[in-house]
Amino acid sequence: MSIAPIFRLGVATFVALVALPMSPLALVSPALAAQEKASDTLLTVDHYLDFESVSDPEISPDGTRIIYSRRFVDKQKDAWESALWIMNADGSENRFLARGDAPTWSPDGTRIAYLAEGAAGGPRGAQIHVRWMNAEGATSQVTRVAHAPSDIEWSPDGQSIGFSMFAPKANIWAIDMPAAPEGAQWTPAPRYVNTVHYRADRRGFLEPGFVHLYVVPADGGTPRQLTSGDWNVGSRFDGQPGAAGWSWSADGGSIVFDGLMDPESDKNFRDSDINVVDVRTGVMKKLTTPRGSWSQPSVSPDGMWIAFVGYPFTENTYHTTELFVMRADGSAMKKLSGTLDRDVGSLAWARDNSGIYFGAQDRGTSNVHFASLAGQVRALTTGQHMLSLGSISRTGVVAAIRSAPSDPTDVVRFAVTAPQQVTRLTSVNADILANKKLGTFEELWVTSTSGTRVQGWLLKPPGFDASKRWPMIMEIHGGPHGMYNVGFSYMYQNFAANGYVVLYINPRGSTGYGSDFGNAINKRYPGVDYEDLMAAVDTVVGRGYVDQSRMYVGGCSGGGVLSSWVIGHTNRFAGAAVRCPVMNWISFAGNADVPYFGNSWFEKPYWEDPKPWLDQSPLMYVGKVTTPTVIMTGELDLRTPMAQSEEYYQALKQRGIPSALLRFQGEFHGTGSKPSNFMRTQLYMMSWYQQHKRDAAAM
Repeated sequence: MSIAPIFRLGVATFVALVALPMSPLALVSPALAAQEKASDTLLTVDHYLDFESVSDPEISPDGTRIIYSRRFVDKQKDAWESALWIMNADGSENRFLARGDAPTWSPDGTRIAYLAEGAAGGPRGAQIHVRWMNAEGATSQVTRVAHAPSDIEWSPDGQSIGFSMFAPKANIWAIDMPAAPEGAQWTPAPRYVNTVHYRADRRGFLEPGFVHLYVVPADGGTPRQLTSGDWNVGSRFDGQPGAAGWSWSADGGSIVFDGLMDPESDKNFRDSDINVVDVRTGVMKKLTTPRGSWSQPSVSPDGMWIAFVGYPFTENTYHTTELFVMRADGSAMKKLSGTLDRDVGSLAWARDNSGIYFGAQDRGTSNVHFASLAGQVRALTTGQHMLSLGSISRTGVVAAIRSAPSDPTDVVRFAVTAPQQVTRLTSVNADILANKKLGTFEELWVTSTSGTRVQGWLLKPPGFDASKRWPMIMEIHGGPHGMYNVGFSYMYQNFAANGYVVLYINPRGSTGYGSDFGNAINKRYPGVDYEDLMAAVDTVVGRGYVDQSRMYVGGCSGGGVLSSWVIGHTNRFAGAAVRCPVMNWISFAGNADVPYFGNSWFEKPYWEDPKPWLDQSPLMYVGKVTTPTVIMTGELDLRTPMAQSEEYYQALKQRGIPSALLRFQGEFHGTGSKPSNFMRTQLYMMSWYQQHKRDAAAM
C-alpha cells in the first residue's frame, strides 16, 4: 500500500457566507447571483437525485449469472442506498434481488453472502446475510455484531465466512474516583487515548481500536476473532475498511493477511507485512522478510503460491506498487511485474495456477493485465476507459465495471481468451442521459518546466463555439498521489452544462505515470506540480476561447492544498473554491488522523527544523492572496480538520479578502457522502464563481 491517498476529496452545510468588497476584483451581491436553471436537456444538479452507479460485479462460479450492487439516492433519508441485482451472463433477465451490497458467491454457487442492514432490534449498521440461490431464495442474517463487517469471503469448503471488522480497544485509566451519589448526573469520564491509531465513529469522536479478522459459520453463529493486537489488518492506519487485505488458504486451514504485527517498528505508517494465521489455533506468523509496504495477498488455487503487491522500504513519499509472489511458507519471493512502472491491484489467480490477472492504471486509464509465474506481463484489455477487474468464473468469463468520458459506470463482460470483445450488460443511467447534451471531451498534453510532458483533459460545454469567450474552472485532484482519469464525472459534466470549460490535469506527483513522475514532489509539496498546473492554464488560454476575467480554481483535500497554493502565487483567477484543505503542515501534524505524519514528507521534524514545514504551508502565502475565496470543509473531518480551514479563513478576513467559510454538517472527509451536500457544493461553487470577475486593471 502506498502513502498516496492520505488526502481525498471531501466537503459539506451552510453556516455563514460573508464577503468583504475590499479587493481589486468586481463583486456581485450574493442575492443577485444567478442560480442554476432547471433543464431537461442539460445535466443539472436536480438530475443527481436520480443518478445511479454500479459496483461489485460477481460472476457465478459456472459463469452463467452475475450479481452486482446498484447504488441510488434515498431522497427521504438524504443518503445513498444499495441493492443487489442479478442477471444472466449475457445481460438478460436483469432484475432486483435484495437490499444490500458487496455480494460474493459460495464456492459451489448455491449461495451468496452479502452485507445489508440488520433486522430491527439488533445492532445498527450492516450485517452479513446469506441467501440460497435456488427457487426458494431463503435468506438468513448470519451476524449480529456491533461494528460493520467488511471484506467478506467464503472459506473453500463453504462452511464458514471470514471477514474483517473494527475491534474497539478498551482504554481504562483507573483512578480512585469517589462514587457518584445515587441519582446524580455527573459528567462522563474523559475519553482516554494512548495510541496514534484510531478511527472516527459516526459522531466524529476518536475511538481507539483496530481492524482484525473474524470467522463465522455460514449457517449463523458466534463470530470468532482470529487476530489481535495494536495493529490493523488491511494496512489501514485509521481503522476504516480498505482494500481486501487477506485471503483464505486453499485448504481453508489458515488465512493469509497483511498488517504490521509490530507497530512500534513503523514510524511512517506505510510499512506492512504478509502474515498467516492458523484458523483453528489463532497462531500468527510473519511470511515476508524484507522491510516494505506489502499488501493484498491472494493464495493460488493449488495453495502453493501467494501473490501480493507492494514495494521495498523507501524514504520517498511515493513508489508504484509492484506484483510479487512467494511460496506459501514465505520463501522464493520474486517480482513478476517486471518493468511495468504502474500501480498494480485487484489480483485474481488463473484457475490453472499459471499466473495472476490484475488491474493497472496508466495515463488516466485503467485496464486488465496478466503476469505469468515466469514474469511475462501482457495487457489483456486496452482502451480509453476505466475498466476494473471484478471477478472471474471457472470458465474464464470476467465480470467488470467500465466507465468512459460520456458513459457512467456499468457492468461489462469479457472472456480472458477474447479480452478485446468487451460487452456492455447494463445501462443504469440511460433514462437520465437519453436526451441530455453532454460536454465534449478532449485529451490535452502540455510541456511544463524542465521539458516535462503533462497530461490533462478539457471538458467543453454543449454547443461549444471556439470563436466565443468562455469562463474556465481548473479543478485539482487530491492525494496528492492520485490520478484524474477518463471516467465519467457528474461534477464536471454539471459544470459544462452551466457553460464552463473544465480543465483537469495530472501534474507531477500524480499516479499512473511511474515512480519518478509520482515522486517528483518528494520533500517539496507543493512545488513542480504548481508549475505543471500553470503550464496547462497557459496552453488553454493560448487557444483564445477562455475569458481571462472569469477563470476559477478549486480542489479538495490535496486539491485544497494546491488551490490555496495557486492563489498565494498568482492573481490570475477571479475566484477560488478551496475545499477540505491543509493550510499549515505543523498544526496538521498535530491534529489530523494521520499518525507520524512528516516522517517521510519532511527531512526533519518541525521541532528540529520548522522552516521547510512553513515554506510548504499555503498559510504562509496568504499575504499575497487577492482572489475571493470560499472555503468548504466537513464538520467531522479528521483528515484535514476544520481548524485548518479556520486558520486560512481568519487570515483572509484579517487581510480584507472577500471570503466565506462553509461548515458542512454530517460530513467527514470526502465530497458528497450525502447527496444534498454534493448538490450544495456544486451550487455554492458556481454561485461564488458567478459573483466574481476580474477587473481589466487587475489582469
